[in-house]
Amino acid sequence: MADKTSHPVRLYSLNESKHWDYLGSGLVTTVYTQTQGAALLVRSETSGSLILESEILRDTPYQKQKDTLIVWSEAENHGMALSFQDIGGCHATWEDICQVQGKDPSVSITQDLLDDLEEDLLNETLETDDMLELPNCELSKLKDIADLVTSAFTSPIRNKRLALLLENENYIKKLLQLLPSCENLGYTEGLYHLHTIIKGILFLDKTSLFDILFSDECIMNVVGCLEYDPALAQPKRHREFLTQNAKFKEVVPITTCKLRQRIHQTYRVQYIQDILFPTPSVLEDNSLSALKTFISLSKMEIIHMLQTDDEFLPEVFAQLKDKTTDDDKRRELILFFKEFCTFTQTLKSRNKNALFKTLTQMGILSAVKVVMSLDDLQIRSAATDIFAYLVEHSPTMIREFIIEEAQQNEDANLLINLIIKQMICDTDPELAGAFQIMELLRYLLDPDNMLVTPYKCERSKFLNFFYKQCMHNVIAPLLATTSEDTLEEDHRLGTGENNKNCLDNYQTAQLLSLILELLTFCVQHHTYYIKYYILRKDLLRNVLILMNSRHTFLVLCALRFMRKIIGLKDEVYNRYIIEGNLFEPVVNAFLDNGTRYNMLNSAVIEMFEYIRTENIKSLVAHVVENFYETLEWINYIHTFKALRIKYEKEKARKSPGWKSLTSTQNNSKIFVRSARVLENKEVYVKGNIENIEEEEAGTKLMENDYQDDYDKCMETEENEDKVYVPKRTSSGGYKFTYSHSVDATETGDPSCSQVMRLVDYPDDDEEEDKEDETAFRKRPRLSL
Repeated sequence: MADKTSHPVRLYSLNESKHWDYLGSGLVTTVYTQTQGAALLVRSETSGSLILESEILRDTPYQKQKDTLIVWSEAENHGMALSFQDIGGCHATWEDICQVQGKDPSVSITQDLLDDLEEDLLNETLETDDMLELPNCELSKLKDIADLVTSAFTSPIRNKRLALLLENENYIKKLLQLLPSCENLGYTEGLYHLHTIIKGILFLDKTSLFDILFSDECIMNVVGCLEYDPALAQPKRHREFLTQNAKFKEVVPITTCKLRQRIHQTYRVQYIQDILFPTPSVLEDNSLSALKTFISLSKMEIIHMLQTDDEFLPEVFAQLKDKTTDDDKRRELILFFKEFCTFTQTLKSRNKNALFKTLTQMGILSAVKVVMSLDDLQIRSAATDIFAYLVEHSPTMIREFIIEEAQQNEDANLLINLIIKQMICDTDPELAGAFQIMELLRYLLDPDNMLVTPYKCERSKFLNFFYKQCMHNVIAPLLATTSEDTLEEDHRLGTGENNKNCLDNYQTAQLLSLILELLTFCVQHHTYYIKYYILRKDLLRNVLILMNSRHTFLVLCALRFMRKIIGLKDEVYNRYIIEGNLFEPVVNAFLDNGTRYNMLNSAVIEMFEYIRTENIKSLVAHVVENFYETLEWINYIHTFKALRIKYEKEKARKSPGWKSLTSTQNNSKIFVRSARVLENKEVYVKGNIENIEEEEAGTKLMENDYQDDYDKCMETEENEDKVYVPKRTSSGGYKFTYSHSVDATETGDPSCSQVMRLVDYPDDDEEEDKEDETAFRKRPRLSL
């Protein structure tokens, strides 16, 4: 059978994501062979190459749509479509298909084919093909091109189709060549259209288009088009900035032309990204993912080329460590390397490990140490940032270097001590650099990221070194501020906020708060090492002196440090606190706070409540015996009264009466055991009953005693004495002012009116039981 006439068509294929891909245009012909039967062949109009060869099978579903479209499915999720230019060609091909399958050509469906979604997508694709025809690159067509690019964002299919059409490399180049013509002619409207077109092409976010736009030939024209934003009254001068203001400095000569070209391109592409997103926004996070990938890959390529260069990085480190290098040159070197470390954040973990291992072998930490000892603030800040990158990547590597350095050098000029000095000497009023270094130290001191193996214990080795050779530098500002000489000088000259060693100096208070945060972390994670350091240095006493500061945040930091120590419930710490009477500064600060309801008030009460609920007996006894009389006026919470109840119970349990009662009960039990052998069953049972009754009587007696104590402690009376908040005297004690409620009523003095009843406690002295006290009621108001 002779071949049929060919007809012009466009060929489409359904991909896995159920979108129609355009495969090209050509001529379709129905071919008959004796071996395969009938087949549809599509050959390219331009080259004549075969685009499609599809055998017409009897069980293949076909469908004719809109008189110009034939669709069929050769396999699951694999659809094909032919779009004819004329109805006659579609009808002739449809007749050939129906003839092979034995169907009437008047039907439009041979078998079930596509679902509604696939059919809608195909229709939209065909409509897009009819509408997306790129106009010629002419000045008169710029408006049409801009409208076409803008309309492509109304549909993902139109967006994808436009990107495919623009991949013709010559089209974008011809388009960008219109920029000089518009500028020479002063064609402002055309320049606005070019801005819209180029910005739209960038937002197509296609890597294939970026390769064209960011080529050396095109990138500056792309920047030029972005200068003419219609929303701005005057065009920007992006090209002028890139060519005149942005100076490329080679801190070490770059011998590879490809590396230099890639550095220039990456900088300019990042500049274009900043033009598209001048301020960080949610849109930036969700848009232009391909552009971000393009920049990341460029950075990775730059890092790889620098890493494989045998001369570049070694020369950088050599000049950094060279004592003859001037500060300006060293500043350029360290800023370059800081940017280099920033680029490394785009690397994968394995590649980053290999890179930092190479940098360590080249001596990066030695170079950081050299520049950290310089006086130039900008250089030290950049060195701190580089050190931060290294610590975050591999704290183990940093710890190993620090220990090896300490073994080789006996002097105190160690890298870790230079880092600590940088924290202490930070001149920033907000101490941003000091805060960063404190976090780095905490990360280095974190046992959770320290290696412990059968042959190596990094934790004990590093912590032993740190507490011997570094911790004294950390706490130096604390000891200097709380020394007796400093306190005496402050008392003699008066506190001044300009005095760096004064507790009321804001910057000093901030630094001390950072140090206390680090010490609190150590208390939590370094139980053994920090404990004996605190005991040897009497460190808690110095910390509690900070509670005299006027800055509440520093007072709370000191209190938090003590609370963390108490939370360990370690009797060694408890004895240290008791013997040093270290609750006194806390109680003084609590009383100085008065009736203000703030964080300090809540934190102190929570600490004492914790001691009560956890029943830390030694601390309960110490607090009640030494501070209860000072704190018993506080009756808006039951913490201190409950502490006394616990104390009295424990005291009663250890009293001789308790021991005698317990001894009697034990003797009764022994007697019963003896009676079990010596007497008969009846006597044995009787003895048991008597023993049980005696035990119940004793237990009931004790419970009644404690219940009576608690009832007496918690009962209130209408006619009581009142006590005002104790005032601190010049000798350091407290003076209470009493006023009887009856007298207050009679005199009518409002200052003597009753505010809150004070709960009385039963004592051995009956006369003291009759002296009832009252205190101010706590008012729930926030104090700043």
